[in-house]
Amino acid sequence: MSRVGSVWTSAQNVASLLPASQRRALLGIAQLIMLGELAVNRALDNLQLPG
Repeated sequence: MSRVGSVWTSAQNVASLLPASQRRALLGIAQLIMLGELAVNRALDNLQLPG
């Protein structure tokens, strides 16, 4: 599991303890982190190293 996967799992666990408005905010932040990871991975996949 990636670090982001761990963040997502932790966010879900904590979110279950929060009121609905705070839960949505926390899960939205976790989703943004996941999207950031996808963007970085795509950039790394497209990176051409000199060689």
